Amino acid sequence: MNQFSPQGITEQTLHAAGSALAAEAARFAGLGWMRGTSGNLSVTLDRDPLLLAVTGSGLDKGELTASDFVIVDQLGERVEGRGGSGHRPSAEAGLHARIARVTGAGAVVHVHALAAVVAARHWPDGVVLRNLEMLKGLGHLAHDETVVIPVVPNSQDMVELGDAFEARYLPATSTVAEVPVVLVANHGMYAWGADLQQARWHAELIEWMLRFTIETR
Repeated sequence: MNQFSPQGITEQTLHAAGSALAAEAARFAGLGWMRGTSGNLSVTLDRDPLLLAVTGSGLDKGELTASDFVIVDQLGERVEGRGGSGHRPSAEAGLHARIARVTGAGAVVHVHALAAVVAARHWPDGVVLRNLEMLKGLGHLAHDETVVIPVVPNSQDMVELGDAFEARYLPATSTVAEVPVVLVANHGMYAWGADLQQARWHAELIEWMLRFTIETR
């Protein structure tokens, strides 16, 4: 079911999706996590076939309107005739689509929070988090559980980057929740969730825990 409407993709659905993307982009820009025109957000519109609404490329993310998005397919390629603006999709739309397909996410946020870049530099094999109350916000235990935030090398090839993500992705098991984030070295963070609100919560919690880990190392 489309998270914005049980009726599927309609003009009202697309307006709701675009408005949500614009609001979240403005919030992240206000935090300084989407400086200039950097970063991108997406929401899943349909699963079969996979369709996403992704923020347009080259736009100030603090000034988006409800129409500043592009609809892309499972490869991150623009889908004509389904709505959205005339903007180009981000080159990183392919990774958004890969994450949505692999994890079942309803939304993916890619931000350039400085703590994510610094942490990936310090711990290129993964950032270890333990004994932090905020881990509960990711569905993990606050104590007696070790959570490793995966780190992958940066690449301009989204297939290569998607392969690296999938190789390091930590899905949920019968006893342990998934790790809903991946850090891209020298680049930033991709976090996801059932919808934009949960994806944002995950990004905010992880950024705080990364900052704590850096400052207490």
